[in-house]
Amino acid sequence: AYRTLEAWKRAHQVALHVMRATDVPAHPRARSIFDQIRRAVVSVEANIVEGYALGTPLQCRRHLRIAMGSAAEAECLTRLAGELGYLGEDTVKQSERELGDTMRALHGLLRNPPTHKT
Repeated sequence: AYRTLEAWKRAHQVALHVMRATDVPAHPRARSIFDQIRRAVVSVEANIVEGYALGTPLQCRRHLRIAMGSAAEAECLTRLAGELGYLGEDTVKQSERELGDTMRALHGLLRNPPTHKT
């Protein structure tokens, strides 16, 4: 099952962390960046699952590449939110570390994509 994939485990943890960190009353200008960060981290996790479920290496790689792009987007936006003072330094550092770990795990899956057997 996809829950055994290290990339999914890491993506799930970063999604939980980011969702909690951005689920706070914030300056009105922070809302849009928080919404985009949240969509990006959810996309990472969801695309890993979707690629795995589709069952072929070609389809899986396509979704893993989308997940990689979303992870990079989340990393960039998290850093931006930190620089703007919308997220604390500890939150930004933890998110960057977790997203980096997720991207490394995704690189491994891209080299050897899992297939779902029904």
